[in-house]
Amino acid sequence: MPTMEYSVNVGYLVNVYLPSLSFVRRELLAHEAAGLQVQRYVLRRYVGPLPDEQDQREHALSREVLGVGALGLLIAIVLTCFTKPGRFIATLGDAVREGRRSDRGLLRHLICFAEACVLSRWLKRDGITHLHAHFGTNTAAVACMTSALSGISYSFTVHGPEEFDRAPGLGLGHKIARARFVVAISEFGRGQLMRWCASEHWPKIKVVRCGLDARFLRSDSVPVPDNTRVVCVGRLVEQKAQLVLVEAAAILKSRGIPIEVRLIGGGEMQPQIEAAVARHELRDQVKLLGWLSAADVQREMNEARLIAQPSLAEGLPVALMEALALSRPVVTTRIAGIPELIDGQVGWVVSPGSAEELATALSDALAMPTSKLDEMGRIGRQRVLLRHDIAVEAERLRMLFGGARNVG
Repeated sequence: MPTMEYSVNVGYLVNVYLPSLSFVRRELLAHEAAGLQVQRYVLRRYVGPLPDEQDQREHALSREVLGVGALGLLIAIVLTCFTKPGRFIATLGDAVREGRRSDRGLLRHLICFAEACVLSRWLKRDGITHLHAHFGTNTAAVACMTSALSGISYSFTVHGPEEFDRAPGLGLGHKIARARFVVAISEFGRGQLMRWCASEHWPKIKVVRCGLDARFLRSDSVPVPDNTRVVCVGRLVEQKAQLVLVEAAAILKSRGIPIEVRLIGGGEMQPQIEAAVARHELRDQVKLLGWLSAADVQREMNEARLIAQPSLAEGLPVALMEALALSRPVVTTRIAGIPELIDGQVGWVVSPGSAEELATALSDALAMPTSKLDEMGRIGRQRVLLRHDIAVEAERLRMLFGGARNVG
């Protein structure tokens, strides 16, 4: 098989490496498997547990910008000012203008400017020729300023929903205008980005979908078990709406319909979810498992009858791709990019925020013969194999980075 060499040296930037960023890790590993070496950078360290060994590796490989401390930031600012005064003044003025328009205020943008002073020096020292950031929030702001200071091109991937909800306050149009290209993870996302930039920049907005690796794509399909287990994977935050799933479980309990819900993930909503479980007396029906390794998530999905994702706001959840790859039907909501992947052939799509609709869909799935669920799962698996192979999607991204040549 031909090997590739790359004249481009890429740096990757995220705000903080969370357990929920498995899609970034898969992307990085796919690049490296194809011969592209990538330098990892994070703005700050994650202080919580990382159960998965691959996540621990990525965390260890990532250099922390704020790890230089206040003195390091100050030194970087002074050195940048003296070595590149023209770029320094222009970028600082840009940061001030954007900060005054931002919903996060001037101080946040000045901090991003200081981080960019550090990162721009690191990129030059590491020989980076292109910087790619994930998310259009402060990481894209730092990447944009780093590019202005260093002359190194940048791009960023927008996942949503935060970027779409706060586009003007985040200066999304400004970031798109300055970027070499911008990635959306769905057609819906591409349309949202087109809303917030001048039409002259529409051609630079590309769709590169999140992908799955061999752990999911090459795994043997396990028949749907004849049980009442429903798994939900995601951060415990308002937009993921695990509270609605708890309410739906309470409705089913009141109707005498058995159900077992297993919530995988952690986050700020955990106390409220635990309180709702206690209020509805669902301790036997709903279990909070915390963050799990990729292998344990896969095992939990294989042991479940179906996967639920009752989100209120999304980009396109990777957990749904994982579920379909394992031949599991899903129950989810009719929002964002989800209808591009999920329809009645592979699951149930309900209105967001409706515990009643969610309970009805779960009841239908729990009553359906496993043979029918297996058929839905087979269709879903084929769909994911065609659309969400990380090797294919990462290659699309490398083509956008450029600089590849066949050497064998």
